[in-house]
Formats: sequence, structure tokens, C-alpha cells
Amino acid sequence: MAAKWVPRLLLTLTLLLPATAWSVEIHGRSSTQLEWFNNDYNDQRQVEVGQYLRLSITNIDKAGKFSIYGYGRMNQDLNNGEGFNARLYYLYAEYRDLFDKVDIRLGRQFVNYAAGTAIIDGGQVGLKNIGPIAFSAAFGRNVIFGLDGEAGHGGDLALALSAYLYGFRSTDLEVSWFRKWDRWDVARDTIGATFKQNILNSLKVYGNTRFDLTSETFSEVLGGVKYFPMSNLVLTGEYYQSYPTFDATSFYSVFAVDQYQEAVFRADYTINSMITLNGGYTSQWFGEGGRGHIYHVGCGLRPIDSLFINLEYDNNQGYNGSTNGVLANAYYDITKTLQLAAGIGYDVYTRDLVLSDGTARLYWIGGKYRLAKNMTASLRIEDNSNERYTNDVQGRFVFNYDF
Repeated sequence: MAAKWVPRLLLTLTLLLPATAWSVEIHGRSSTQLEWFNNDYNDQRQVEVGQYLRLSITNIDKAGKFSIYGYGRMNQDLNNGEGFNARLYYLYAEYRDLFDKVDIRLGRQFVNYAAGTAIIDGGQVGLKNIGPIAFSAAFGRNVIFGLDGEAGHGGDLALALSAYLYGFRSTDLEVSWFRKWDRWDVARDTIGATFKQNILNSLKVYGNTRFDLTSETFSEVLGGVKYFPMSNLVLTGEYYQSYPTFDATSFYSVFAVDQYQEAVFRADYTINSMITLNGGYTSQWFGEGGRGHIYHVGCGLRPIDSLFINLEYDNNQGYNGSTNGVLANAYYDITKTLQLAAGIGYDVYTRDLVLSDGTARLYWIGGKYRLAKNMTASLRIEDNSNERYTNDVQGRFVFNYDF
């Protein structure tokens, strides 16, 4: 349905623009893509052509407060019987600084709060410039995408309310509440908070959490610190905790799940314009006493200005046995308009119910060519070899036009 009315709406907007053409600006990107891959649902090769469009229309009014934004895509399967498919991700009108205090969005939009996220057909209102605290509210039909289009029903709704600090340069803090309905029944009820504090330009403390009111448990907790002792050195420490929660209306909500925790320590160091180094350690806690330890090292090399090489190595010990992974990518600028690239990946992994380790290998080549200042074409072809496929060749050709 969206594919039918989007062109009509854009045509209508185009006809209306000349009346205010003194300041209207239309920008965006058209991306035409050709993909070929193995369809995992029927194990058949599939070729698809897709058209993606991102659009912004700004300065519609003289004060520059009214704008329209949109993004969607259309895909046509050429050989596997899946036919035509389209998705409208967002298309909304925005009016900012009404009475210098109110921001309004109406239409299909992505709303992102500490307590939850959703794509809604509805509205979002923000209230600001009334003190150190600002407020935001969003409500609308919860948009759910399926394989063949939208899969929602009547009574699929989403509501979010938030309060956040406003006007503080070094501090961000938001507290919010998010509720989702599934066919009029409450499916999600969550409160959340997010925080970020910059201290003396050398330390950043951040965190976010979500508490599921239905199961009365913290579904997600993240706390971290980034320290910049020198301009070329970044030290990172993070703690993350996750407890899977499902919609209260979902069949999976009756299953028992385990909590997952991890602590991450990482260092990124730039030696000079030619060499960067990074290394880290991740400690993992799984359910029933399972433990894991991941050791990571990597480097970026630029022996000449036109060549960049990225190398990474992971070693995993504990819960999944002893496994390793290697990644190598290279990017070479032949000219200012042409870049060639290639890479390999090798992973050893352990699956449940499988006694021996498996291996996965990835090989890819690609390139990007700038035809003009606002036009680029790129191609990537890769081959995957693992326990399921001896060879799985897939690729994507993309032509982008910016306007």
C-alpha cells in the first residue's frame, strides 16, 4: 500500500512547492541496487533489484521551521517467485520551535527513547526552553514489518513519555516510559534511563538501563568509562548485563531464560599516521556457571597514503571451548575516484550438540568508483564456506545519486 501513495504524495508536494520556492531545498539520495544471494528459506538462488530513496524537503516556510523527511525502498525478485515488496520506513512532517518551545512531528517516524524504540504512524511532541528539563511524548500505531510487507493488526499501538536535561553542554540525562500494545493487550511496559557525562575533556562516563515492569527485572544494563590520557590514546571499560524479555502476548514469554553479563576492557592507540593499534579483553558470564574469555588484538596500517590494511585476531576461551578468528581487509585508492578492496575472514566456532569445532571462511572483493561529485557506483562479491555451504557466492551492486 505504501508504494502506491508515496509517489502520489511526492507529486503533490512538488506541485505545491512553486508557491514558496524562494527558499525550498530538496535533498536526498537515490540508491539503485542489484543483489544476488542464497535464500535461506527455500535454499534457492535469488536475484533482486531494489530502489531506495531518502528525501528531505526543508525551508518550506520563510522561517525555515517546517520540513518533510522520508525514506523507503522497493524490491523486485527476478527469479525466485517472491515478487514485489516495499517498505516505507519513515515519512513525516516536522515543525520546530513553535512559540520557541514546541517541536512537532506527524506521520510515520522512528522514535527512540531510553525505555524503547518503535516505528509509529502517529505524532511526537517535544516541549523545551521552559527550564533545565524538557519533555517529549510520542503515540501512534506500532508498525510491524513481515517478510511480505506490514504484518500489524488493529490495536497495535505504542506510547512513550520522557523527561530529559536540556541546555547542558557536558551532561545528557533522560528518563522515559514506553508501553506497547498488541491487539489492544499490553505487550511491553518498560521504564528506562540513559546518562552521559563529559569531564574535563579527558573522561566520559555513560550508561543506560531498561527495567521491564511486567517481569519486574532489569532487561538491560550498560555502564562505561572512556578515558583519554593523551590525544592518541583511548582507554575503555564497560559492563553490560542482559536478561531476555519477550512481549507479554508472545508464546516465548513462558520460557525460562538465563542472564548474560560481560565486562570489556579495550585500548586504542595511534602511533602515527601510518600505524594504529587496538587490543581488548572481554570477560563473559553465561547461565548455569558458564564462563568465557575473549582476547582481541588488531592494527591498522597505512604504508602509503593510498593503501589501508586492517588486521584483527580474536581468541575465545571457556564456554565455547578454545576457538580463534582472523580478519584481514585492504583498501587501495588507485585514483581519487577509484578504490579497490578485498578481505578474508576465518573463524572457528562451536555449536551445541556438535562435538567437533566448525570453521567458517569468508573471501570478498569489491570496488567503488565516483562517476561525479554526486554519483558513485560500488560492487562487492563474497564467497562463504562453512558447515552448511561449500560455496555461497553473493554480491551487491549499488548506484547512488545524491541530489
